[in-house]
Amino acid sequence: MESLKFVALDPDDLEVVSTHLQDAEVKVADVHWRPQEKRLVLGVDRFDWQAWNASNPEMRRRRSALRFDRVLCCKCKQVAPDHKDKVLNLLAIEFESTGTPAGVVTLVFSGGPALRLEVECLEVELVDLGPAKFAETRPANPAEAPDARH
Repeated sequence: MESLKFVALDPDDLEVVSTHLQDAEVKVADVHWRPQEKRLVLGVDRFDWQAWNASNPEMRRRRSALRFDRVLCCKCKQVAPDHKDKVLNLLAIEFESTGTPAGVVTLVFSGGPALRLEVECLEVELVDLGPAKFAETRPANPAEAPDARH
């Protein structure tokens, strides 16, 4: 399977990125807010949903980088920077316009944690950094068990 590389410049693009990052694992130590650069960078281990299906249940994760540019402000909810070993499960990335092209990007994690980014505009990049690695478990698929992720 080919490595992913996406650039998101509008809400529809961001939905595609969000879909590929559903159930990505994010270690708190891999969240890097760079206010002088107006940038947030996350190292993520995304579950490769494209490689998994019922007839070929290959479970793997890919190390990826997620970058948000033109970020004016980054706020955390239930994400403590001093708990660097804590692993968060990314459920979705949402965008709410506050006046074209500005808006708020919210990274929603299972159990309540969230990152809220005020952005000048959407400028996001997702890129795989290397080969896939075997994963021992598969995240609960919402289509199979709608309540499994709540």
